[in-house]
Order: sequence, then C-alpha cells, then structure tokens
Amino acid sequence: MEEITKQAVLLVTEFGVKFLAAAAILIFGRWFAVLIRKLLINITEKQNVEPTLAQFINNICYYALVTFVVIAALGQLGIETTSFIAVLGAAGLAIGFALQGSLSNFAAGFLIIIFRPIKAGDLIDAAGTEGIVESISLFTTILRTPDNKTIIIPNAKLTDDTITNYSTKGIRRIDFIFGVGYNDDLDKVRTVIEDVLSTDSRVLKDPEITIGVAELADSSVNFAVRPWVNADDYWAVFFNINEQMKKRFDAEGISIPYPQTDVHLHQAPGS
Repeated sequence: MEEITKQAVLLVTEFGVKFLAAAAILIFGRWFAVLIRKLLINITEKQNVEPTLAQFINNICYYALVTFVVIAALGQLGIETTSFIAVLGAAGLAIGFALQGSLSNFAAGFLIIIFRPIKAGDLIDAAGTEGIVESISLFTTILRTPDNKTIIIPNAKLTDDTITNYSTKGIRRIDFIFGVGYNDDLDKVRTVIEDVLSTDSRVLKDPEITIGVAELADSSVNFAVRPWVNADDYWAVFFNINEQMKKRFDAEGISIPYPQTDVHLHQAPGS
C-alpha cells in the first residue's frame, strides 16, 4: 500500500509539474502573441498599410503563434505532436488544392495592395473594362464604369492583364485630328486652332500644346492637335474643343472636307 501511495504521489507530482509547465507555456505564449499582434498593428498603421491587408497579416501572425503555443503545451504534457502536425499539414495541402483559384486571387490582391499600381479613385483600363476603382479587397477589385455599372474583377485576372492607369500622372494629353481643305490657308487654320485652345482655361500651358500637319490625306490636310489637361477634365475639354472648333471653322470660312464618291453613268450603245 505504501509503495502504491509513493507511486501515486510521484505520478501526481510529475504530472503536476508538466501541467504547470504547460499552463505557463499557454499563458506566456498567448501574452507574447497578443504583444506581437499589437506591435504589428502599430507598425502597419505607421506605414499606412492597407487596412484589409494589415488586419489579415495581424490575424495570420496571431493565430500562427497561438497554434505554435498550443502544440508546445501539448508536447510538454507528453502528448505526441508529430502526427498532429502531419494532419495539419495534410489538411492545409488539401485546402490549398481546393482553393487554387481563390489563392491566386488572394496572392494577386496581396501584390496590388503592397505595390499599389492602382488605388481607390483611379481611372483605369484593365481586363477589358474601363472604370473608376471603388475598392480593392484581397480577392476582388470593384470598378464603377462611366455609365454607373459596378464591375467586380477577380484580382488574378486583373494582374494577368495590362493595366492602364489614367490617374497616376495627374494630367492627360488629348489627341485631336482636324481635317481642312487643300484650298484653306494653313497659317490661318493654325491661328484659329491656337485661339480656340487659348479660350479654354482648362487647357494647360505646360506641357506645351503640339499643333502640326500630320497627314496630306486624300481629301484633306489633317492637323494633329495635342493639348494637355488635368485628368479629371479630359472628357469635358474633349467635347468642348470639338464643338468650339467646328463653330470657329464655320465662322472663319474654313472648310471641313468629308469623303465623297463620284458616280459616273455610261450609256451602253443600243440601250
């Protein structure tokens, strides 16, 4: 009986030490995970990291540390953790295969948020769609088209295609082609074009406006006119300059040729 009591006391003592050690690992480990999480939150806030990405990084690091702490505590209790880790690895691999598309979208979203080729408010042309970026998440990017449609694009498709960002530089060049008749005075045409552009205050003085004869076409002399405007003024200036140029050409007697077809009828003998 005495021997059994000694064995019991020894067993309780040994297990109690292991239990206390495991409890200490859990308490200290969780405290350390929370500390690291707070540290990451401070770092991401100071670095102006995208909130969605910052939250994801913080959660991943926190739960990874907690998982490591739990495994360490179980190992301290004498529980075999090798098979447990193997099961976790196999489960992670299976989930990875099942979510290949989602993971590729996630990776693309991660890169977009980190490198910032686009941001909310930018006007872009990507994946066959042109629109203003409304929001960027880890899996999709939402665009609003000029006719007020909402387009949801998977991030993987967005990064696999060419992205044209019209808002990055802040200013854009408008490319006009104005055709005039061969009998018109080219110097007068140039003066009229310069005058029309100067009346629109949205046309920038720097960079300098380009005006030149681009082509001697079949029925017209084509002027290439390239003013610069702020990106937000692009379409308003585009429509206004086209209208004002037509009115001034008419007022100044400058012709605007258009394609014509001459039809010659030949009467066959005896008809």
